[in-house]
Amino acid sequence: MWAVDYFSAYLFGLKYLAILVSILIVISSLDDFLIDMIYWVRQLWRTLAVYRVNKKSEYHSLYEHAEKPLAIMVPAWHETGVIGHMAELAATTLEYENYHIFVGTYPNDPDTQMDVDKACAIFPNVHKVVCARPGPTSKADCLNNVLNAILQFEQSANLSFAGFILHDAEDVTSSMELLLFNYLVSKFDLIQIPVYPFERHWTNFTSMHYLDEFTEIHGKDILVREAIAGQVPSAGVGTCFSRRAIMALLSDGDGIAFDAQSLTEDYDIGFRLKAKGMKEIFVRFPVVKEKTGKKLKIGQDLRESNVICVREYFPDTLQNAIRQKSRWITGIVFQGYKTHGWTSNWILNYFLWRDRKGAITNFVSFTATLILFQLIVLFLYQQYWPNAYHFLSIFSSDPIFVALIWLNGFFMANRILQRVYFVSSYYGFFQGLMSIPRLFWANYINFMANWRAIKQIIQQGDSRRVAWDKTMHDFPTIGEENRERRLIGKLLIERALITEEQLEAVFANKENGLKIGNWLIRKGLITSTQLAQTLANQSGVPFESIDAYIIPQTIINLVPAKIAEHYAVIPIREDGGTLVLASESNIDPVSLAAISRKLNHKVSYVISPAGQVTVGLRHFYAQKPTADPREILNAAINAGELTSEEGKQIWDNYVSQQILLGDILISLGQIATTALKALLLQFEKSDSLLGDFLVKNKIISQETAHKALEIQSQLQPAIEELIKRHKQSKIIQKIPIDQV
Repeated sequence: MWAVDYFSAYLFGLKYLAILVSILIVISSLDDFLIDMIYWVRQLWRTLAVYRVNKKSEYHSLYEHAEKPLAIMVPAWHETGVIGHMAELAATTLEYENYHIFVGTYPNDPDTQMDVDKACAIFPNVHKVVCARPGPTSKADCLNNVLNAILQFEQSANLSFAGFILHDAEDVTSSMELLLFNYLVSKFDLIQIPVYPFERHWTNFTSMHYLDEFTEIHGKDILVREAIAGQVPSAGVGTCFSRRAIMALLSDGDGIAFDAQSLTEDYDIGFRLKAKGMKEIFVRFPVVKEKTGKKLKIGQDLRESNVICVREYFPDTLQNAIRQKSRWITGIVFQGYKTHGWTSNWILNYFLWRDRKGAITNFVSFTATLILFQLIVLFLYQQYWPNAYHFLSIFSSDPIFVALIWLNGFFMANRILQRVYFVSSYYGFFQGLMSIPRLFWANYINFMANWRAIKQIIQQGDSRRVAWDKTMHDFPTIGEENRERRLIGKLLIERALITEEQLEAVFANKENGLKIGNWLIRKGLITSTQLAQTLANQSGVPFESIDAYIIPQTIINLVPAKIAEHYAVIPIREDGGTLVLASESNIDPVSLAAISRKLNHKVSYVISPAGQVTVGLRHFYAQKPTADPREILNAAINAGELTSEEGKQIWDNYVSQQILLGDILISLGQIATTALKALLLQFEKSDSLLGDFLVKNKIISQETAHKALEIQSQLQPAIEELIKRHKQSKIIQKIPIDQV
């Protein structure tokens, strides 16, 4: 009987614990219910009032703005096998071209460095940054190193990035993400897009509970926060900072933008920028195209499930999930309180309270789950166990407690309905229903993460001493392994076309305005065909010698002049629905994807000998037509001044020496290849010649333009000059040796 007495006393204590827990849950639930009501009232008002006057923005508007240079910042510690996939996915899916990816690596992580080097070899817009200190440091410290490298890159490339974007290596970006940032970055200083975790098997509650939380937070809570407080916390991925914001952060931190001691530097920056009066926005921008090819699941909303967002896999093991969430709790709750405290703005303080209340509610929710579990077990025992003892209910004779329970029941039902709705809108009704049992597993994970965070802080004695504890992620498989591209000089040596000594002579004696390959051709050390074959081998594409003059005009018309001039390509044929282009050099994956988008046509390319594409560009697309060199040559042949074979030799010599103005400016060091690529995007929409365009935009001086044109004229002789030289050589050959 003593056990019964003890258990009765235990139930008595459990009752008062339950009352305390119920009161705390009611307070927290009232807070959540307020956010729910504000959201739905706001949605109703926008539907009935705002959208009747102003039409919703459609994705077509994102294409109206010229592409500004954007920098993507990626911290990488032990990310082998991921960076190449990220760069490939970006190059092949992003509907944007004017961007660069800067990957922060560590000196003691050679495997990741090697992986980034391979990506850099294939994707010229990927750049490796090696942090000053061995890793792992904090994410913020890595980003500071990356940002410093970006600023150095700007000086060397003579360009300025308009936006600085945070991403992790495992992120999968929406195809129109950069278009959206480009559209907004001149108006806002912090732009955040939603994060939607990838689905795993429905039984993996650990990974899938992230899906439930992010869907509701980024579908409702942050929208209300921005509308009321004008403040948006960065998610650490899918965040774009304006140049103004980055410069202000650098000035604020005496050259250091991100707080290296913070575990949630992204969250921290949102408050710092708000304090400076900068504009922040959370953007849910749906892209509903006429032919999406996407079949909606039951409960899925067409617009909500097509928002521009970031996708990624979240931890699928309990240990990793607890580690990650404890880092978030430490950074947001404890470091956030120590760094920011409370403000003079009561609305902002309200949201600070919402951020920090998890330190209490995570324990309360888990305790409530334990109490509920015990009461269910007790109920089942009393109902089904033979001769069971029947104890007095903890709810009896206490109407206030009963009222609290009913109130909590209402709030719980509302919480479940809200969660099911938002999860279903993006993932479908099945996942919406599965979010209900996942609530209880999430309570356990959050409780353990809370406990771990507090334990670490106690051990360290200060929340800001807790080290960065990186969690590992997965990345979707998207294609073949990266191929490392080797330097052209080394490849020519390997093919026994030149020697080491000849390559050294190139660097010692190369003429201004010429690339290495062109110099070797000019000196007769290799032929233009040999160079093109080597370049094709380097790029992994076919080699093909072309005669631009025999390409049908119907094929030429498939590529507008500005696109052809921008990328230095000409179309040569259609092959099974693919438009084949000819180029004299490698076309990087980003540019190739951009060409395909602009032409609305699947494309591939071949590499042709030096000058063949240049001659074709001038023949078909020249803005200021000049005398056709082919006609001049044919006239000499028809007049009997040259044989057909001699004419062919002269033509091959003429073609191989043709050089584009842009290549000369790069060789002279007047403009970086990176800057020229960015400028050519603007040049596409200009009616000027390239030299005039660069002078007009103050990229080069008029004097530099004249100098480059003079060098171009000297390096590529006119066809008349070559014919004249050939005639003179023939005359000299006919003179007897004793008369020479």
